Amino acid sequence: MSQTGPRGQALVEFALVVPLLLVLLVGTIDFGRAVFAYNSVSNAARTGARTAIVDQTAGAVEAAARTEAVGLDPLTVTASYAHAGTACAPIKIGCIATVQVRHQWVPATPILSGVIGPITITSTSEMPVEHVTP
Repeated sequence: MSQTGPRGQALVEFALVVPLLLVLLVGTIDFGRAVFAYNSVSNAARTGARTAIVDQTAGAVEAAARTEAVGLDPLTVTASYAHAGTACAPIKIGCIATVQVRHQWVPATPILSGVIGPITITSTSEMPVEHVTP
């Protein structure tokens, strides 16, 4: 028996298994990136709502949310602010300020990007208005 037989077989098995292991590794990394993006979006919505309860300016709320979205491209983060209910048309203390933050997340790997595609991550936070700005 020659030495090349078993060594060749191991090389072929390695060549068949490595792509699968690499896809699993990169998929795990992309999953971690998605969880990180979700946590950043949730924190951005919470910070935007904290800003909205004392300053009802839509620009200030969106700026606070974008600043808090750490690690995400600020151009892909959008924040919308609204106060709930028709009784709150002129904003009053105790009305609910609602902030919704969206982020378009795209997998880093081309294989997963082709299979999954971009995912919209959304988080909403609601808090009662504590101070009315003039």
